[in-house]
Amino acid sequence: MNNKKNSMIKDWTEIIIRLLFFITMPAAFSSGFLAVKLMFTAIGSAEPINLDSMWVLIFLVGFTILFGRFFCGFICAFGTLGDAVYAASGFVQRKLLKRKKQLSIPEKPAMILQKLKYIILFLIVVLCALGVYSNFSGWSPWDVFSRLMIFRLPGEGYLAGCVLLILILIGMAFQKRFFCQFLCPMGAVFSLLPILPFSRIHRNQDSCIKGCNACKKNCPVHIKLGENMLHDGECISCEKCRMICPKKNLIKPESKLFRNDTLCLLIKAALFFVFGTLTGLCRFG
Repeated sequence: MNNKKNSMIKDWTEIIIRLLFFITMPAAFSSGFLAVKLMFTAIGSAEPINLDSMWVLIFLVGFTILFGRFFCGFICAFGTLGDAVYAASGFVQRKLLKRKKQLSIPEKPAMILQKLKYIILFLIVVLCALGVYSNFSGWSPWDVFSRLMIFRLPGEGYLAGCVLLILILIGMAFQKRFFCQFLCPMGAVFSLLPILPFSRIHRNQDSCIKGCNACKKNCPVHIKLGENMLHDGECISCEKCRMICPKKNLIKPESKLFRNDTLCLLIKAALFFVFGTLTGLCRFG
């Protein structure tokens, strides 16, 4: 009973945290990636990098190295939007279409498509370095999303971005973390960063039930930690694997310090909120 109660408390804490950041910091993703674009534009034009525009990126990178991809799992407004759209789609499919299993992209094609975000990141970096990215600014779906979140309708120049955002929303309806997995250039940056051992989820493979893939089946990005080290960077720190593991074999060293997973979640969210506000991410700051 206590485990069930603790799980429910953690679930509601996660919902509240994600709604809080969705409302207060909807442009955190766009602000961070803007710094990436400005950095490579400066490098391409052989100009000095303006450090004043880098603080958000430095903060996001530092936070990710310290605490893993907590931003992707709990903070990013695009991730929260994707989960909400996927949940709504599942409800419609079950109740109206009478489907027992929600439509989604099969695992193997999904894992191949995950490489697409690295190609997108590479192309954007090249366009910035060549100084021509501004010619495609109206194509950015996350810029359109950011404008909508501050109640500004995108103009005619954002038509391509609006179309791409609509296509992304359709994808979100049929695949968990569609944008995060396949299209997010900032996610590609985060997946390449080293994560301190203190914040990594470790799987005790020796104690796993033979043939059990509960963690992988419940993982929105189709990974089984420790199975392929090159793929572990895709982990978005949502901790769905820890919640579903029948033997509790997925361990985070930080849990030994704080004991309570909900407390860990609240501390990291509070730290992000404080530093995010100081770096100008909070729309009410």
